[in-house]
Amino acid sequence: MREELTRLGVQEARTVEAVDALLTQKGKTIMMIVNSMCGCAAGKARPGIALALKHSVTPDVVATVFAGGDVEATERARAYFGPMPPSSPSIGIVKDGEVVHFIHRREIEG
Repeated sequence: MREELTRLGVQEARTVEAVDALLTQKGKTIMMIVNSMCGCAAGKARPGIALALKHSVTPDVVATVFAGGDVEATERARAYFGPMPPSSPSIGIVKDGEVVHFIHRREIEG
């Protein structure tokens, strides 16, 4: 499940420090994916991300945390998402440390 994204070149952020280093980069657009073992991650989120990364326009950095595996890193990534309720899977687009777009699980399921 991790490898489905890392094979695409997605960086794993397995520690709080790694999440902070990724999401505070100035001048870059970062896609942070909260990956998980659930069916909608396997059936919709990861295949959708693979398809999106084939587009001619992609974020500067694409990274992932794994909910249930990298607990502290996932909590830190979710802290950047502000008032959004925790969701696995989910995707946050972050620029200069601020979330500019968020896709919650309920948007992925359908």
